[in-house]
Amino acid sequence: MPKLRGEAFWRETLRSAHYVVAPMVDQSELAWRLLSRRHGAQLCYTPMLHAQVFLRDANYRRENLYGEACPEDRPLIVQFCANDPEVFVQAAMLAQDYCDAIDLNLGCPQMIAKRGHYGAFLQEEWDLLQRMILLANEKLSVPITCKIRVFPEIDKTVKYAQMLEKAGCQLLTVHGRTKEQKGPLAGVASWEHIQAVRKAVSIPVFANGNIQCLSDVEECIRKTGVHGVMSAEGNLHNPALFEGRNPLVWEMAEEYLEIVQKYPCPLSYVRAHLFKLWHHTLQVYQQLREELAKVKTLEGIADVNRELKLRCQEEIANQKGGEKPKEGLAFFHWICQPYIRPGPKERCKENGISGTEKGVRGKRALEDEEDRNSELLSKNKQKKKLRNPNKSFDPSLKPKYAKCDQCGNPKGNKCVFNMCRGCCKKRAFKETADCPGHGLLFKTKYEKSLLWHSPREIQNPEISWRGEVDVEETTLNEGG
Repeated sequence: MPKLRGEAFWRETLRSAHYVVAPMVDQSELAWRLLSRRHGAQLCYTPMLHAQVFLRDANYRRENLYGEACPEDRPLIVQFCANDPEVFVQAAMLAQDYCDAIDLNLGCPQMIAKRGHYGAFLQEEWDLLQRMILLANEKLSVPITCKIRVFPEIDKTVKYAQMLEKAGCQLLTVHGRTKEQKGPLAGVASWEHIQAVRKAVSIPVFANGNIQCLSDVEECIRKTGVHGVMSAEGNLHNPALFEGRNPLVWEMAEEYLEIVQKYPCPLSYVRAHLFKLWHHTLQVYQQLREELAKVKTLEGIADVNRELKLRCQEEIANQKGGEKPKEGLAFFHWICQPYIRPGPKERCKENGISGTEKGVRGKRALEDEEDRNSELLSKNKQKKKLRNPNKSFDPSLKPKYAKCDQCGNPKGNKCVFNMCRGCCKKRAFKETADCPGHGLLFKTKYEKSLLWHSPREIQNPEISWRGEVDVEETTLNEGG
């Protein structure tokens, strides 16, 4: 059966999805996708996966896609970042049986994407992108889609979208910000750019940006004419956004933790989700913020959630009639609601510095440093600097590691085969050789086993050829 394309793909495979959960690194994992689907999401993306790592690492594939089958988690689009057509397509071919489409990330604006040369930092390389999408469209059994950021110029953005459509893209998600608009400098997404793209292409278009509640979704569809709307941060702060509800934060946390029990994920993902869900409440109960940061088990996180619930319920019981939310919030802090990211001036005030003082002290300060050659560091790196004043974060000063001859990972400095430990172990076992640098002594142990194998053989050094084979097989099977 030929794969569906364009409108037919959106209607039949994606079931005319209007409400979409964005691909988010370490945040749109299976448990969160299931929670979002329970509360109105009609289509979800996986976290952004690195095509080269997905291709070479079976554990990475299993942890991110090949885990326990979950029929409720469809329709599903798997997103990859990549900059090589062959690598991208080979990785996509390993994923295509587990999803409904493959998405190429052309929207990530972070410094890691700049260093890795992928995401929004490929948007000027149209020849490369054409080759990637043409090859994927030819080889894959599922459609290829793209998520992009806009150029400052609407005309160039439209031509960019038309190029991707012509190459074989079957659905386009347009984030209405440029790659420079991120963190405290994000500003408002341009729906005008999205509307222009929607009018210029014949494939389905999703909009991304400025989505904080269900009314924003409806307004975006009305103004731009897009097929669906994608949410990232709005969904993280309120997973019931697409239902048009604002539930209690601890109820969403309890439901999420229940799903995680069935579909486990790293504790760091869980903690990050609860920091988002509880954002406003943790400004009030700072002690619980510290406890959440330190807790080491899922049960411990559930205990913190119960404590947060008790404190909020006590606060509700003591609430006076006519009392209104504080800090300019639309709802009381224990209700799921958007987080309005402060701009540069507000962020400077939060940190007690003036807007002209050194710029923005946000979590992306290090990225701004590399872009503007300033001396600001992220909070995490500032802490490391306090512990070690001589520590440098200059990428040019990092030690250059020699690569393994086999897989490209850092090799052992004293490895006799110039390999990493994993590759060295395989070769040393296969060749019954020693590598003192990695502490692998297959040859030495084998020779010792020959002497120990039988008293008769120690006395009679003339061991038969058949006996040598038996000894070798016995030794290797025992892991010697």
